[in-house]
Amino acid sequence: MILTVTLNTALDITYRVPALTPHASHRVTEVTERPGGKGLNVARVLAALGHDVTVTGFAGGDTGATLRAHLAGDAARRTDTRLTDALVPVAGPTRRTVAVVDSASGDTTQLNEPGPTVTADEWTAFLDTYEDLVRDAAAVALCGSLPPGVPVGAYGLLVRAARSARVPVLLDTSGEPLRRGVAARPDIVKPNADELAELTGSHDPAQATRDARRRGAHSVVASLGTEGLLAVTPDGSWQAAPPGPVRGNPTGAGDSAVAGLLSGLVEELPWPGRLSRAVALSAATVAAPVAGEFDPPTYEDLLTRIAVT
Repeated sequence: MILTVTLNTALDITYRVPALTPHASHRVTEVTERPGGKGLNVARVLAALGHDVTVTGFAGGDTGATLRAHLAGDAARRTDTRLTDALVPVAGPTRRTVAVVDSASGDTTQLNEPGPTVTADEWTAFLDTYEDLVRDAAAVALCGSLPPGVPVGAYGLLVRAARSARVPVLLDTSGEPLRRGVAARPDIVKPNADELAELTGSHDPAQATRDARRRGAHSVVASLGTEGLLAVTPDGSWQAAPPGPVRGNPTGAGDSAVAGLLSGLVEELPWPGRLSRAVALSAATVAAPVAGEFDPPTYEDLLTRIAVT
């Protein structure tokens, strides 16, 4: 079982319009909604790849109930694997995120609500749940922002708990939570170029990834947008890039890359294989019509065409 943690879950709503024009009314041609938040996106991709996944974090209010109903539907549609809901209930409402896709340009405008305020008792309940789940996990992904009320050092605490249980842990967050989480020595961190620069002060990705390792990360995999991924690990350094740009909605592409890295880790693939899978999944997510999913034909086509150097 792979465990994904999403402390700030969301109900992702995607609106598609013919063209997005400021200060104008728009007729929406298509509406979709999915369970969201980085770790839930990761879990959905892992399940599609055939892995058993358990999701935990927080969910509350009517939006949280809708999110959990979608998760149950996702699990019911899969007969070859399990997607288990271990979310912890909170009193505050789960947030919504709205992606407005401009069909003419392919651009996406993202609107993110704040998360619920988590109480001290709710945080303690989550820690108890996490400590029980991590003992049975093959790997853990800690993903996304922290909702109000959760300590800024939360990810550092969760990384240390996973390491104590001898479970490899991947951290994908930003800002001060990333800084404190890296100090706890996660097995992998996966920042984008901006997050990496904020962490290290360097805008040179090669230098910044090395600096991030010196701060405590065992391996660093940096997202470089259309240029793919740069990985600096104890086994060597690689860059993996798609054969060309992919047009579409980039929401969730980084989460699919995390799923590729985690599945490759659990399957004991060498680093070039993990990176090829991660980049192909990321590009196939851009090509998918809905945030947080990937287009299987695009993934299969790209998988053998990723350049890893």
